[in-house]
Amino acid sequence: MARKKNWIQGAIKRPGAFKAKAKKAGMSTSAYASKVTKKNSKASTRTKRQAALAKTLRKLRKRK
Repeated sequence: MARKKNWIQGAIKRPGAFKAKAKKAGMSTSAYASKVTKKNSKASTRTKRQAALAKTLRKLRKRK
């Protein structure tokens, strides 16, 4: 089975939304993602999923 080449475009539903949340909190995207994914975070489910995606994309970028 062939892998879908452009899966990232399908995964990003709200471009720039997570970065805007991080900026509003006065943090970088990666720092905000780390804060949101901690165990007792009160962030919404959507924000937690956006943080997980941000971490995944950061790892993909590191590999190149």
